[in-house]
Amino acid sequence: MKLDIWLARAGMTRLAFARQLGVSPATITALCNGDAPWMSRETAQRIAELTAGAVTPNDFIGLKGPRDEERSMLEAAERVKAALDAFAKGQIVVVTDDDDRENEGDLIVAASLCTPEQMAFIVRHTSGIVCTPLTLQEAQRLRLDPMVSSNDSPHGTAFTVSVDYRHGTTTGISADDRTATVRALANPNVGAVDFVRPGHIFPLIAKEGGVLMRSGHTEAAVDLCKLAGLPPIGVICELVNDDGTVTRGPQVTAFAEKHGLVMVSVADLIKYRQARDRLVERAGEFPIETPYGPARGIAYRTPYDRVEH
Repeated sequence: MKLDIWLARAGMTRLAFARQLGVSPATITALCNGDAPWMSRETAQRIAELTAGAVTPNDFIGLKGPRDEERSMLEAAERVKAALDAFAKGQIVVVTDDDDRENEGDLIVAASLCTPEQMAFIVRHTSGIVCTPLTLQEAQRLRLDPMVSSNDSPHGTAFTVSVDYRHGTTTGISADDRTATVRALANPNVGAVDFVRPGHIFPLIAKEGGVLMRSGHTEAAVDLCKLAGLPPIGVICELVNDDGTVTRGPQVTAFAEKHGLVMVSVADLIKYRQARDRLVERAGEFPIETPYGPARGIAYRTPYDRVEH
């Protein structure tokens, strides 16, 4: 465990710990801010004693291990919690995916809370192809059929037929009209007959199990809605630069900072759910014979994949 995490958990200030260790507060600050291969063995051993073995010498020389994974999980959880807090308030968040996937950032907001001003902001800074990720159950309820019978897109994005809200809209392309459509999709009192097809909003069907089954923006949007206690329908669109190129990497971070938007990654959501969801269910047990005598076999399965192991 890193020293700064231990201090936070123990409720101890850096000054108090410096006094116990017999070093300056600046030394403790340096130890909390990064690796410290320069530290003496005696000091490292003393820190291990004061922290009851929670902070070891390896934590100061940059060696990776289980404790580094613990820190990574904690940091991911903090980012997800910040994103959920903003999301539940109806704010737009920026969600990034893996470098080896699309390597892009999407603007995501809950469909049930989206405003015309937010829709205009999304259209202004993105490709303009506004999509609404939703669950399979919602797609079936609203009779949103797949856009094509055979989906061979690179990432298997599950587009349905596009829609516009039937009531009170004009061409369907304005920010007001698109907002009316996405909010109607998230309204349980609105049915399939309340939409016209085709339209200017593109629903996407998320995989059951969310980001644990597919690490895409579609699933991230639905997971954010569920975790925030909102209807499981989001609004997403890919960020693009003014020259039309896709916004990637540091450009996404700079955009989020410029506009004061909370940023989170699909990888963060995966770690967050892995730490909290029940991922394995016991399916049953059975007797088996082995060269060493009778034994008992136990079968397990995951909630989203019914194959038993």
